[in-house]
Amino acid sequence: MNEEILERLDRENLSLSTINRRGWAFFIDEMIVSFLIMIIYWERFSSVSTPQEMILTMNSMVVYVIILKIIYQTFFVWYYGATVGKLLLKIKVVDRELFENPTLLNSFIRAVVRIISEMFFYLGFVWAVLNPLRETWHDKAAKTLVINV
Repeated sequence: MNEEILERLDRENLSLSTINRRGWAFFIDEMIVSFLIMIIYWERFSSVSTPQEMILTMNSMVVYVIILKIIYQTFFVWYYGATVGKLLLKIKVVDRELFENPTLLNSFIRAVVRIISEMFFYLGFVWAVLNPLRETWHDKAAKTLVINV
């Protein structure tokens, strides 16, 4: 199966994104989501005066952060085929069979499994290093690949 996909990528003059590019895209997206959280909850953050209060404030917002990440990842991957970080690094998420933007459902599945992977020490991301198609757990679950554009 992997060989077939690699041959098809080659025939269509496409290449898989490197782990390095994906890592930078991840970093950019995390900074964007963090910035959005800071803007949305500026009032709560501005009233914090000690490190302990900051920890308590952040812990109370975990569910909101997860929801925002899922919405961000789902929308951008479904609508554009890429998050802002991926767009900047000229990489794209595609359906493994059609090489087109993933469906809304697959984009949602990908976003949810991505959060699960983060909760388990990013093991799903490390998986991509060991996989010939550079698929993370969320790529496998959503049947997607990340390619260069």
